Amino acid sequence: MLKLLFIGDIVGRPGREIVANRLPRIRTEHAVDFVIANAENAAAGAGITGSIAKSILESGVDAITLGDHVWDQRGWENEITQMERVCRPANLPRACPGWDHLVIEARGFRVAVFTVLGRSFMNMKAECPFAAADRMIDQLRSQADAIIVEIHAEATSEKQALGWYLDGRVTAVLGTHTHVPTADATVLPKGTGFICDVGMTGPYASVLGREVRPVVERFLDGMPRRFDVATGDVRLSGALVAIDASMARANKVELLTVRE
Repeated sequence: MLKLLFIGDIVGRPGREIVANRLPRIRTEHAVDFVIANAENAAAGAGITGSIAKSILESGVDAITLGDHVWDQRGWENEITQMERVCRPANLPRACPGWDHLVIEARGFRVAVFTVLGRSFMNMKAECPFAAADRMIDQLRSQADAIIVEIHAEATSEKQALGWYLDGRVTAVLGTHTHVPTADATVLPKGTGFICDVGMTGPYASVLGREVRPVVERFLDGMPRRFDVATGDVRLSGALVAIDASMARANKVELLTVRE
């Protein structure tokens, strides 16, 4: 049995710090073999930079995925080409820079991971996530023993539909983007682990990681405001997936939450 931890959206400095402080112990206590983290909100809550990506990897993360904020930081489109353990969503236009998947290895077992962006309520130019997943799975079958698919999407219906669509073809389909952990972790009938959203790694005394007051005021009057990253009730949230190495299927999926 192998264990994989998928850490949900790392938000700003609070999210980065709890990963650095707690991940080494988590890896030991839960005998984690692989750690993947979505870090698209790691730079002040929007995007990522090369130096931040390196610091997250140095904290014990094996692979970094990104989402719809992939290009928010100036210059990242150049830095990403130098980052061998960072991948951008696979269903962005093929002309976009960066890897569209990663393969990591532990104990002689290879795990491939890629992200697809949802299209419902998402303002990104992206290929159909179902078609993109088909394409990537065909490409990666010979390169890895297990495949992890991240669905970075707003609509729970789109995430659930992709989970059922890929059941039995990948080891897990794990949702991100909404920053709220869901209570639906399960193993689907054909052996694919699934959860709608693994949650956010950052400050939970917030509105999706941002200071409460300006967000509430924006809802009240519609005026633009700066949404700074909050600082209270910091948690690391993710999904812990137990993988049956003999069949590359998920044996168990559970939500893992650690408070600072």
